[in-house]
Amino acid sequence: MSKNTKMIITFAAVILLALASYLYQTVPEESEIHTVAMKNNQGVQIGSVKLSETKAGVLLGLEISGLTPDGEHAIHIHEKGDCTPTDTFKNAGGHYNPMEKSHGMKHPEGKHAGDMPNLKPNKKGESETQVLNTQITLGSSTDKQATVFDEDGSAIVIHAGADDHMSQPSGAAGARIACGVITK
Repeated sequence: MSKNTKMIITFAAVILLALASYLYQTVPEESEIHTVAMKNNQGVQIGSVKLSETKAGVLLGLEISGLTPDGEHAIHIHEKGDCTPTDTFKNAGGHYNPMEKSHGMKHPEGKHAGDMPNLKPNKKGESETQVLNTQITLGSSTDKQATVFDEDGSAIVIHAGADDHMSQPSGAAGARIACGVITK
């Protein structure tokens, strides 16, 4: 490889790193962080999700415990800010889908604004991770991002099983085992 080629590759790598840093940086003030208390089907808090706006979308910082450690769990933004009744969390409605897409991160006509990667808890049933959702915002809706603070609010729901990211309308993820209302 020539010296010029190496210099071009190095320059391109520096530019890509700078762009990635710019897109994913988040420097929220404390008032700009929205903390969602996640409760299980017995109404017991099992963790929290901190939402903060970035230049690329909303960053969700999850600290969850009490999950079954033997597999993945789907996590979605749901269309209504209502986590009752606690045994089913059905009042949270379906996946948040204001742009009327098909369900699934792998679906060619997807994804819902509420679709996100599955959680992979450790052997203790804990998950401490971050997820970037580029289709939602904590501000006003745009043509590419929908606000989670619409008329009926939104909720974060964790399911018993993994989302297959293709099945309609919700990925065959099973029962809703945890829920938290997103509030301002």
